[in-house]
Amino acid sequence: MSVPELIRIVTRSSPMALAQVERVRAELAAIQPGIRTEVVPVTTSGDRWMGDLAMLGGKGAFTKEVDAALLAGEADLAVHCVKDVPADRPLPVGTTFAAFLRRDDIRDALVHPGGLRLDELAAGTRIGTSSVRRIAQLAASHPQLECVPMRGNANRRLEKLAAGEADALLLAVSGLERIERPEVISEVLSEETMCPPIGAGILALQCREDDTATIDVVSALGDPAAHREATAERMFLHVLQGHCNSPIAGYARSERGGDLSLRAKVFTPDGKTVLNAHEWAGPLDPATLGTSVAVALLRQGARELIDSIAH
Repeated sequence: MSVPELIRIVTRSSPMALAQVERVRAELAAIQPGIRTEVVPVTTSGDRWMGDLAMLGGKGAFTKEVDAALLAGEADLAVHCVKDVPADRPLPVGTTFAAFLRRDDIRDALVHPGGLRLDELAAGTRIGTSSVRRIAQLAASHPQLECVPMRGNANRRLEKLAAGEADALLLAVSGLERIERPEVISEVLSEETMCPPIGAGILALQCREDDTATIDVVSALGDPAAHREATAERMFLHVLQGHCNSPIAGYARSERGGDLSLRAKVFTPDGKTVLNAHEWAGPLDPATLGTSVAVALLRQGARELIDSIAH
């Protein structure tokens, strides 16, 4: 096997994305200390745009420029949060996922300057979030709270909170840990309270399909459990064909014995309708499990619900 001397890693230029790359570089150095790595930061259209992501075509706004750099040969490896990679369409032709890293915490966190928990927030408290998934679930469980639009990377949102643009935030636990700000968390919300997004907490390593040398090296960083969970979740979203304004949530879980389950939900934006499905794989492979859970929700009316939401 030929081992590359240099691997150029393309990533979004946000502090969190750069921290994620440092994790990859450290894990790569541990198994291949002779390989040099170089970071190729890009600013994506999703990072520049602070409005509704649907205007940019949804989550692909966070990956388009990264994919372009990889395909153009300007980089050899891309690091993505799986939750930001569209699953309703295939990866760009000529690219493939070489590995999914060990999964981080999938839960959401409440950030409140006074340290209050979600159930302690007064009516009218302004929660900063632009996530349709979070907005729908808050509307269902805490309708007395008010959601205010809040985009930008986690550091920027914390700055906006400090400036008084919201009274509290909902952010990913894994993201706050990656930027070394876990101390701002006032409550970690359970998956039952706030079902996470598809792909939460998983970093994916993407390469060009013909770059077998890089694929061979970085595939060793992959975690089998994360691979199975990501495969089930992304197939679920692919079959469901949700768009960026669809409040969809779900997560797969690999048990120690190898059993795999997938729990998923589809909401109306106001949280008044919630469709639920939860299945165990048994003899099914992860992709078939994802398909089965999606079909279960489609039987409950998920297609009509999703199609009724403007995007």
